[in-house]
Amino acid sequence: MNQTDLLRLIAGGENSRVEFKRDDLKPVKIAEVIAGLLNLQGGQVLLGVEDDGEISGLTRSSGKAEEWIMQIARDHLMPSIIPTWEVTDLEGGTMVGIVTVPANAPDKPYKCKQGAHWVTKVRVGTTTLDATREEEQRLYQQSGGLRYGLKPVPGAGVADLDARRLKDYFVRIRGDAEMPSPGSEQWSRQLCNLELATETDGEIYATVDGMLLFGQNTGRFLPQCGIRAVCFAGNEPGYATKSDESIKGPLVGLFSIGGDLVETGVVERALDFIRRNTGTSATLEDGRRVERREFPEAAVREVVVNALVHRDYSIAGADVLLSVFNDRIEVQSPGSLPNTISIEGIRAGVRYARNQVMMSIMRDYGYVEGLGMGIRRQVIPAMAQHNGTEPEFLEEEFRFTVCLRK
Repeated sequence: MNQTDLLRLIAGGENSRVEFKRDDLKPVKIAEVIAGLLNLQGGQVLLGVEDDGEISGLTRSSGKAEEWIMQIARDHLMPSIIPTWEVTDLEGGTMVGIVTVPANAPDKPYKCKQGAHWVTKVRVGTTTLDATREEEQRLYQQSGGLRYGLKPVPGAGVADLDARRLKDYFVRIRGDAEMPSPGSEQWSRQLCNLELATETDGEIYATVDGMLLFGQNTGRFLPQCGIRAVCFAGNEPGYATKSDESIKGPLVGLFSIGGDLVETGVVERALDFIRRNTGTSATLEDGRRVERREFPEAAVREVVVNALVHRDYSIAGADVLLSVFNDRIEVQSPGSLPNTISIEGIRAGVRYARNQVMMSIMRDYGYVEGLGMGIRRQVIPAMAQHNGTEPEFLEEEFRFTVCLRK
């Protein structure tokens, strides 16, 4: 890092990804900051800079400072890492050490050693704090170490799953010739085999995935199960809304044996909301009047389903947010992208599934693009053909947003 870039970084002050530290602190103070950055999206620790941005410089030689940092990263972090180290010389011989922590570190959660214990740390603004139980679970899930969808839902038994939808899935989708009677031991065993239910302490409970897909009274057990759908009067969020709905229930619809929709699920209700709150336009093509919707249905459907399937359900109390504006549709899902997944990767067709059981069953129904490359194969081409625009993606710390322009 050159002198100009370093001074610009210091002038910006500390934030969630930049920390100022002296190099004469106890190793644990450095380790907890590095752990917090690893559990967020990486960042930099500037050694030799005071909290107020004053440059005091390294108190030890560059080589000794590097050796000190590498030892901390090996002995005080679990799993250990090898950070990037560099030194920038300023006027007057003052040196600032720069410890760079990579983004999308694969082995979350990272812990730092505090006495005899290993503690998970997270960044909250400019502060590094002990992770809560929920935050630690989320970090395990991001790294693939915890499948949240397989957790039992407290108080929700097999009877709280919709037997009609399950029969439709078993008979029409899976093609099972025989199926056990609902409520029987064989019925519960089959649901456990499909990871829609799980046995805990001798009792059978619906899993999170089972409840989200097929649950009855889903909102009672999983408040974060649905979509908050809002149509605003203009191009920006505001109190003036044309429509505001809370869409709860099982994700999948109920279909007849012939495949006709009998009862809607969350997906169908969300798409109906968009149809009711967007219009059509008419053009003349080869002398004929042709009407088309403001947004291509293939793209809208894929974006809505992706938000439901790939969101982080460990974040309680937060629905998928569907916002309809005069000039665009935004679909915002709770949780950042899983580890190793980037916006560039999504555009290129990288496949991933945070909620594997849900993804598989939604694909069985045809809600999800079969090859798992819906953005690349459906959304991007549909928008290009419709109006020559591209979908816009915005990744933030605890949410991911897709925007389709009218």
